[in-house]
Amino acid sequence: MQTRQLGPFTVSAIGLGAMPFSMAKTPAPSEEQSVATVHAALDAGVTFIDTADIYAPSWDQMGHNERIVARALASYGDTSHVVVGTKGGITRAEGEAWGRDGSPAYLRRAVEASLRALDVEVIDLYQWHRPDRWRLYGEVVQTFKDLQDEGKIKAVGISNANVEEIDVALEVLGEGGLASVQNEFSPRFRSSRDELEHCVRHGVAFLPWSPLGGSGSASEVGATYSAFHEIGQERGVSAQQVVIAWELGLGDHVIPIPGASRPQSITDSAQAVHLDLSEDEVARIEGQFR
Repeated sequence: MQTRQLGPFTVSAIGLGAMPFSMAKTPAPSEEQSVATVHAALDAGVTFIDTADIYAPSWDQMGHNERIVARALASYGDTSHVVVGTKGGITRAEGEAWGRDGSPAYLRRAVEASLRALDVEVIDLYQWHRPDRWRLYGEVVQTFKDLQDEGKIKAVGISNANVEEIDVALEVLGEGGLASVQNEFSPRFRSSRDELEHCVRHGVAFLPWSPLGGSGSASEVGATYSAFHEIGQERGVSAQQVVIAWELGLGDHVIPIPGASRPQSITDSAQAVHLDLSEDEVARIEGQFR
């Protein structure tokens, strides 16, 4: 498995997005299948797992996904080399009322809850899930820095951020302080290309979420974008592997985190690190977006 830098951590070039364990559009996998998927990822050399406190079947099961990840890691063996990133700042309340809260009091409670759910003394990577537009961005990032200084979290990341917000986080956290930016990016959603390139310039890990197009779209990516299918056929690999290989080639700090609910899916995705696309193949891929 190739590795890349994520803040203070050296992790696999491909991570595992754990959200489908708890919020799949199709019937959610059993806990046994979810645990098997984590174990398959680890067997394939994946050492970064992404979760969040709101990934849960319902509002009253916050932390559901984090707890599954914790149980999967606890039942595997030595996982001291595995980095787990979680996120906070989105709220869920009775009746599935969704909101955002970037207040220091809420984020501190969220961090404590995630520490318990993950069964750890310190969180590897804690990410601000979505901006709270009622609050100054820099002040919320300062709360994350305070939590880091207190030893609650090792590294700070932000998610669903634009270039200006990335710059604010860089200013507040100082040189090398911003570990990652997690934004949606895929063949279907390329609007965060500017943010990706901004992160590459600043040495910040860029974590594309839904890198294959999201739940229900991943299996169709080759049909929607023919170059991925054609190159996959020529290379004897899946279209999904070609997509992830293309994303890996966009910069040395890009770490796609495909979601998976089956061991076979993450095992296939992890093989993309071995697929080096030629300049002609990249041109074919980029050409289909014009």
